[in-house]
Formats: sequence, structure tokens, C-alpha cells
Amino acid sequence: MKDAIYIRVGTSYYKLVQVPTIAGQFNEIIVLWTLETIRNDHGRSFIGSIKRFDGFTCLPSHVDFKRDCHGFYNTYAPLPHKLKEGDFPSTSQLLEHIFGEQLNLGMDYLQLLYLKPIQILPILCLVSKERSTGKTTFLKWLKMVFDNNLTYLTNDSFSSQFNADWANKLLICIDEVLFNKEELTERIKYLSTTNFNKLEAKGKDKREVEFFGKFILCSNNEDNFIKIDTNETRFWVLKIPSLKKEETRFLEYLEAEVPAFLYHLQHRKLKSLQSTRMWFSPSQIRTQALENLMQNNRNRVEKELASVILSAMETLDLEEVQICPLDALHLLNRTRIKTDLTQLRHIFKKDWKLRNQDNSMMYSKLMIWQEGGMGLTDAKGRYYSIKRDFLMEHFGEE
Repeated sequence: MKDAIYIRVGTSYYKLVQVPTIAGQFNEIIVLWTLETIRNDHGRSFIGSIKRFDGFTCLPSHVDFKRDCHGFYNTYAPLPHKLKEGDFPSTSQLLEHIFGEQLNLGMDYLQLLYLKPIQILPILCLVSKERSTGKTTFLKWLKMVFDNNLTYLTNDSFSSQFNADWANKLLICIDEVLFNKEELTERIKYLSTTNFNKLEAKGKDKREVEFFGKFILCSNNEDNFIKIDTNETRFWVLKIPSLKKEETRFLEYLEAEVPAFLYHLQHRKLKSLQSTRMWFSPSQIRTQALENLMQNNRNRVEKELASVILSAMETLDLEEVQICPLDALHLLNRTRIKTDLTQLRHIFKKDWKLRNQDNSMMYSKLMIWQEGGMGLTDAKGRYYSIKRDFLMEHFGEE
């Protein structure tokens, strides 16, 4: 057993404790220790040999880690791997399966995590309705690579006000994600781009800390595991195919290859140049899986409005209709959809990016008659023009 190591941070004493794990390894944690206990265990003269720090800090680094940072104790966990050059066929197989055609971007993402841990990166989302896809294996592999700097959360723990267990982690992985509340989406979007966060532990006051965490979300719900709008650029959504064959010792092979893989990351050249604050451009990480998610996240009002207008176009054999927000409100009232003019104007201008007429002009107003039929009547207003092609492109497959 290693000799006991103690530190004094500020006016408090701590012991660095090695906690054994199921895998036969040890995780180092810092436990508050009393001065009297240290004196009883090691004698009074031992107290003077304990290293002293002014406070705690958390400065992530994998290549040039320093525990003592200008008199402050760095709580970031150094990686235990001893790098060596070599092959990593199992790791390559896993990454090709996860990232597919975007393998180079995936390698850049992992290289940035390793060499530039404070670099803001997109929210990586791994989704699939199928089972046995390798999503969980990928998270376990990341845990092997980044050790105690990765933590797992549940939906409930992320929504909790207490975040002391993950506020200083590099990777925050949430499995079986289902964020039904918009405030959870807004929270993760904010945290993915901010440099600071409020750390809150039970029984302690909030304090502001530097935040460098990256989120990885996994879900079996491809269509609506999170609520995002059509202009969102912070999510990198990958649909993961099922595995053709499961290898029972695959994790052992992956673990053995970690030193060689990190050696490769340290020496490879990035394929992409930084183009945004999240490094990658929106077009680079825009995938079909993201398109499907955004399509299915359109709010109910927007979907119903598009459905009513498309139905009218088919009934009246039209390629284009003119409509004012008040017309749309009357149409949706007949379908018992609750909305208002403010929301409808937002849909037309912001979501559909349409422009209305500068002045009131005559147009053919779309109507639903009392008996349920549809027709056109003359009206005057600052209408929007909506083409069938636009609606079919965005809503035609729903």
C-alpha cells in the first residue's frame, strides 16, 4: 500500500485516498481529514512536512499536466496512460462504426478533446432506434481514455440544481436522453458555449467556476429526444447503425490500445481548421439525423398550419396561396389548435423566412366554409405568399 499523502488547502487538511474499483484499478479522491487524526497517526513532527496550497483550482491538461498551479491545488485528474507508438485496429473499427463518413471530423473531435481540452465543441448526439449499436461501448471507451475526467449523468441528475459532481468534468455523458422540457434544452445549449458556470453543492453557497465541459448525449429516441429549432447549430447528431457481430472481449482490446491511440492523436495533423467558436462549421456537422430531428421538433401549430394549407392546395389545385396571419388564425381555430397572432407571425417571418407585402393589396383569401369545404374569397391585406414546393420540402413527408 502506498504511503499516505496529505495536503493542506487554505486552512483545511485533506487526505488523498486511493479507492479500489471493480476493474482492479484505483481512483484518487480528496477526503477532508482532521489535524488531530493526522497527528495521532503520524506524530506532531509530521504536520510540518505536509504540502500547503492556497486553494483549489481546476485547469485541464493531458499533455503538460501540473498539480501545483501557482500555489493552488489542481483538482483535474491526470491521465494514467503511458503513451507508446503502435497500432489500434479495434479502436479504428469502433470509430469508423460511430462516425461513418465523418470519421475525419470524429478524429479531429477526439484530438481536440485530448490536446485542447478547453476548446468549445459541439454537443455530440448518438441516436438509434435499434439495439446493440455500440453507443454504450463508445462511452465506456471514452471513460477508459479520459478516466476520472468523464462522468455519467441521468436525465434527473442533469435537471437537478446540484452539479458539484460534474461541473469540473471534461466530458458529461447522458445516456437514454429524453429532454421533454424546453428549459433543459436551453440549459444544455447555454452550457455548451459558456466559459463559466455556477457550482452548487448541497449545504453550500453557489460559486462561479470556469466551465470547459463537453456533452455527449445518447438516445434510442431518434425523432424527439430533445427540443431544438430549425436554426440550431450546436448539435452534431449521428445515427448509429446496429452491429453486425458482437465481440465479447472488444472492450479489453480497446483498453489495451489506448496508449497507442493517444500517441497517434498527439502526432496526427488536424484535418479541419477552426471556423467557429465550436471549431466546426454548421455545414460540417449538419447530418440527415439532425435534419430528421429538427423536422420532427417543429411545433404542433406549425405542422398543423402547413397541413391545412397543403390540403387546401390539393383541393383547389393551387401551386401558391396568399395568406395573412389573421387568416391562418381563423383556419387553425377551425381545427381546435390553440395559437395567437404573435406566434403565427413568428412562424411566417422567423421559421419560414417569408416576407409579406409592403402595402395592403388585393389577394385571394383562403377560407373554410361552415360545412367544412374550402374556397377562396377576395380580400385586402399585407399577405405572405407560400409555394407548394416549400411546404412539400419541409412538411411533405409528415
